[in-house]
Amino acid sequence: MSYRRTLQLICGVAGGSSAVVLAVAVAESRGCFGEQGREKTSVWSRFGVLQAAQPTWTTANHTPVPSGPAWEFNWDKRDPSAFTNGKKKEKATEDLTSEPDNGKPKATRNILLIRHSQYNLSGNGDKERILTPLGREQAEFTGQRLAALGLKYDTLVHSSMSRATETANIISKHLEGVELVSCDLLREGAPIEPVPPVTHWKPDAVQYHEDGARIEAAFRRYIHRADAKQKEDSYEIIVCHANVIRYFVCRALQFPPEGWLRMGLNNGSITWLTIRPSGRVALRTLGDSGFMPVDKLTRT
Repeated sequence: MSYRRTLQLICGVAGGSSAVVLAVAVAESRGCFGEQGREKTSVWSRFGVLQAAQPTWTTANHTPVPSGPAWEFNWDKRDPSAFTNGKKKEKATEDLTSEPDNGKPKATRNILLIRHSQYNLSGNGDKERILTPLGREQAEFTGQRLAALGLKYDTLVHSSMSRATETANIISKHLEGVELVSCDLLREGAPIEPVPPVTHWKPDAVQYHEDGARIEAAFRRYIHRADAKQKEDSYEIIVCHANVIRYFVCRALQFPPEGWLRMGLNNGSITWLTIRPSGRVALRTLGDSGFMPVDKLTRT
């Protein structure tokens, strides 16, 4: 087999810079680059970039290891295994099989967090910051998507701010019979100072102090495992704001909450959290807006 064919096979199968370096070594040993090349400079110096690209690590010394605390199963303070007859257990070795079965959650809660649609940024105050014509279109798309999922929604809770209320009202037209509930806790705000910091948005310490406590209270009210009395899986919709949703996601997944600003959400997007009876939390979708035409997507 010719050298050219061998080189093609090596590069085609291995497909990386390591294969190229191997081929170069074989070629040099056979004099394929000629004597003149050897006199002026080494072939290896010509391929210095490829040599530098070769990894110096191995799986043995770069195995990922946990960098944070273990999962806290009683994160919502509703883990029945931590209580007996309403009182915290004194002994960790107590037999859990003695607990009444009806005291344990059995249902899964599905929480669909919807970011409000595009709104008038130049409005003076909340009452004037209503949806734009495009924003109303986006809300229609979101309502259609939620209806197409074919789920039995239990409730539709929304922030009391104008843009979230209007978004929820449009969505509700596609979900017949679903109760609408307004909540002040879900209003937009500054949940916690982001890390790393940003220069374009700098609320003062008082705003973090006030908004942070309110948004945390909203998290504790809405993001938790099902009550033991709940027999069937539930699907609940919450229409609110990007900061609130991103903070909820970080808290629910037990990620550092100060990382909330590292995520971005399109207007009208769907973020889906699933909370199992055991307290395990899964993020099924984050900011899904693929159901909208590309020319309808915004992030304001």
